[in-house]
Formats: sequence, structure tokens, C-alpha cells
Amino acid sequence: MTNSTSKSASINSTVGTRSRVVILASGNGSNAQAIIDACQSNKVSADIIKVISNIPSAYVLTRAANAGIDALCIDHKRYPNRESFDLVLAKELDSLQADVIVLAGFMRILSEGFVNQFTGKLLNIHPSLLPKYPGLNTHQRALDANDEEHGTSVHFVTPELDGGPVILQAKVPIFESDSADDLAQRVQSQEHEIYPIVVNWLCSKRAILKSDGAYLDGKKLPECGYASE
Repeated sequence: MTNSTSKSASINSTVGTRSRVVILASGNGSNAQAIIDACQSNKVSADIIKVISNIPSAYVLTRAANAGIDALCIDHKRYPNRESFDLVLAKELDSLQADVIVLAGFMRILSEGFVNQFTGKLLNIHPSLLPKYPGLNTHQRALDANDEEHGTSVHFVTPELDGGPVILQAKVPIFESDSADDLAQRVQSQEHEIYPIVVNWLCSKRAILKSDGAYLDGKKLPECGYASE
């Protein structure tokens, strides 16, 4: 994370009421764990009311159980298409009255109708310095391009894949000897730092989505988010 984030990016919240957060994840869930830890230590003013996965064997479900959080699998393979899966997922989120929906390695492309239903509540983290490298294999793509830096972006979710307004980024250097795995580990350590910060910003209503982009504390954020330089 850039040095200039240290003061204004404070994770502490001044909001008295706790938001209702649902985490969607498909795999190991290390980002989910970072957010769980931040909520349970009151660094984020929120309660995680459920963790939902589309993969029955996803370890994130075990993480939730270990933390005493309700966990649910909605297996996407049981549904004939994306829209039918999204309808069931949306119904569940509606019943939970989620204030914030956090995608933490949720390996599903969400339908436009689903995204529009929860506009402004959906957060995602992507392992690149968006708008660079949307999609998959971002670490290898950064290496192949001989980039000198790489990183991660937390952004609002919109119907455009990895195209929603960026709220906060963290940058890491790329070294000559790096493999994609080396870079992935370096990026992931930053993800665990910045994702809880942005979740807290959204829960405390410091960060909001408007028609013309992302705002923090009433000020419109630039394309690369807060403290992008």
C-alpha cells in the first residue's frame, strides 16, 4: 500500500451500528479470513452473518465454521445457467438483509441483473492494478509485460468484468527473479491488508458508489482509487 494511505486509510470506524456482511468465496478463503479476523477484533464495525460458496469442498466453509459463522454452499452445478443460480443466490442475500456483499475469490461471473440488484453493496478484490489486466493470470501477464510493479485493487462491482470503480490499490515491486507464484504471494499479503480497510469504509458509509464513480468521504476518487500515486 502506498505510504500516503496510512492516515486516511485507518481501519477504525466511528459508526455505532454494525453492518451486516456476507462473504462470497469459492476457494481457500484467505481474504475471507482477513475480513473475519478484522470484524471479530472490532477493527471493522460489522458482523459477518454468513459465508456462501458455490463449491462444496471450498475450505472457506471450514474457515467460517471455525469462526462460528453460518456457512452455506449453493452449488452452481445444480443450476442450468448463470441466471438461475444468481436468482437463488439473490434470494438468499435478500433474506439475510445484507448491507455489504464481499466477493473474496468468488469465481463466478455474476449476471447483469444480479449486479444491478445489489449495486453499491458489492465489493471485489482483483490481483492487478486495474484497469491493467482484468480477468485471469494477472501475475504472469505482468511478468510477460516486463512491468516494474504489480498489485491489487479493491473495487465496486459493476456488470463490466473487473471494470467497476476502484476504491483502493496496493502496489508491490516486481523483481527480476520473480516467478508468478512469488508475485502472487507478495500481492496476496497486500490484499489481506487493504480489503478489510475498504470493507470498513463501505460499512461506515465513507465509501459510496455514485453514477459517475466511487467516492470516499464525499470526494470522487481517481481512476486508480485512493492514494494511487
